[in-house]
Order: sequence, then structure tokens, then C-alpha cells
Amino acid sequence: MGVPRIAALSFLTPGNYPDDDPAGGLEDTLRLFEFGELLGLNGGWIRQRHLEHGVGSAAVFLAAAGQRTRRIELGAAVIPIGYESPFRLAEDLSMADVLSGGRLQPGFSAGTPPHADLLGDLVFDGDWRGYDLSYGRISRLVENLRGGYLGAADTVISSPGNTQRPRLQPHNPGLIDRLWYGGGSSRSVRWAADSGLNLLLGNVVFAEHSGDFGTAQRVLSEEYRRRVDPSRPARVAVGRVIVPTDSADRATRERYRRYAADRLERTRSPQGERRILFAPDLVGTAAQILERLHADPVLAGIGELRLELPYEFHREDYEQILRDSAELIAPELGWRPAFACTPDL
Repeated sequence: MGVPRIAALSFLTPGNYPDDDPAGGLEDTLRLFEFGELLGLNGGWIRQRHLEHGVGSAAVFLAAAGQRTRRIELGAAVIPIGYESPFRLAEDLSMADVLSGGRLQPGFSAGTPPHADLLGDLVFDGDWRGYDLSYGRISRLVENLRGGYLGAADTVISSPGNTQRPRLQPHNPGLIDRLWYGGGSSRSVRWAADSGLNLLLGNVVFAEHSGDFGTAQRVLSEEYRRRVDPSRPARVAVGRVIVPTDSADRATRERYRRYAADRLERTRSPQGERRILFAPDLVGTAAQILERLHADPVLAGIGELRLELPYEFHREDYEQILRDSAELIAPELGWRPAFACTPDL
């Protein structure tokens, strides 16, 4: 097994907020993106969550984050495509990307999205069960982002002061190479490779090839690498819940340990009819976490690590986790800050 060498370090946050103060919680999340940039992290990612105390529109949030930061990549992991219009979402992502200076990294998932029994009839006209919620919906989004002209070669549209051939606006050609798919099965990683999308590997995988999480995910990573077009610089990023305790106070360390203990049982064997495997959370000192990362069979072959922040923690917790990870863990894996750090953190 090789030694992990991390070239890019990012974080993924759930974007929590209290029911009675969404503005305050979202402001905390925006400040976390600013903090990550000050640490020199390569990217900040947001989860898209519907009907929960989280970000329901990744494109809207990332547009705001783009105005609060200057250099950090801005990702979404992931946008469930089932609730989205492939054209309207393409417009929103393209607009946010242009506003950010070309820093967006949108990630997607296919299939029936969460809470479909509650949301399906609100999103779609007619029976939503007859709509295409699969990879084809993402393919249409990708084609829209390519910016091909609509209509015949002589088709034009007119608006005050302008006559032009119609296509998605604004158009940023570089965005097409910064699209990701969250893969957890052989079928999904093959599709991502064939479609020219980068690959997100997280803390959930199906037990198709092994009942061991690391082995099952390593097989998917290798399958993607074999299948992807070698002429394009495809990226693979792996996510792990990493919670260093080094600079946390005693009460916080105990809270972190209880969090991991409550989630440990689900990692012992495949769960449910679909045989889902969960990765154990990495909670402990930097030295303990580094020992486990060095033994990670997936990370050894991937140069991008995403710190998946736990749900329902506070901004102060997240900042402590990011600081300890950036200062005590990632440098031992070869990572260096992408930007000059500010000394007054």
C-alpha cells in the first residue's frame, strides 16, 4: 500500500441553521468559507438539503460565497438532480460561476431524491414518478452547459440593443470541466467516467465487491481510473469525517467522542437491503488520525482529500476542526496551503 500524498485539501459543510434564525446560521457558514480560505484550503463545499435546516439551493449559496471569497474553489456535494430543471439549474450554476470568477465545482447525484413522497407533487406538474430522474437528467444539464446554439443556424433572438443567436447565458466554457458526480456503485463510477465528470467518493458505498468499506471503495476508484478518458485531467476526491481533538477543550473532546460512538455500529456490517457500507469517523488526536489515514486503502491512490464536517456542530467546532486538520494533519501528508495564510487566525 502506498503512502497518502495530499495535493488538495477541502471541506464539506452541511450549512446548519436553527429554525428561528436561518440568517444567523447561513452567515456562520459563509464565515466558515472565509475562514477556510484564510487557512489556505483549496476548496469549500456545501451540501444541498431539502426540507431540512440546511441549504436548499447550492447555486444561490455559492453565489453568495463567491462574493465573500476570492480564491477558494466553491463546490456542491451533491445536488440531487431529480428536483432540478436541467436548463434552469444550468443557468443558475453558470451565473454563479461567472460571478465567482470561474471557481464553481458543482457535484450531482441521480435517482429518486430524498423526501420524494412529500416533494414530488410540489416540484412537478403531474405524476412525478413518470419523470426521468436518472443519469439522463444530468446529461441534459451537461449539454446545456456546453452552450450550444438553439434552433437553426439562422435563428436569432432580439432584445433591446442586441440581436444574437440563442444559447444558455451567461456562458463560461470552463465550467464543463469542473462538474462532479458522487459515486457509490460500479454503475455510477462507470457512468461518471464515460460522461467526462470528475468523481466524488464519500463515506457511503455499496457492498458490491466487498463487505469491507475500504476495499469496496478502492475497487470503485480503480474502475473509474481505468475507464476515464486519459486525454482529460479527470479529478477524484475522497471524503472522510475527520475530527481532530488536539486543540479542543475537555468537554468538546468528550462530545466528539460520543458523536463517533453513536455512529460506530452502522460501520460494522452492510446495512439494509441495498447493503450500504459506511466509513468509520476519524475522531482523535492528529497522531491517531494520521495512523488511520496512512492505512486507508483509498486515500493512498488519490491526491484530493475532503474533510466532511459533522452535522449539527457549531461554527467554532468547525473552525477548530479545520485549523487542526490544516496545521497538524494535512502537512504530514504532503499538503501545503494553496494561499498565503493570515497570521491572525
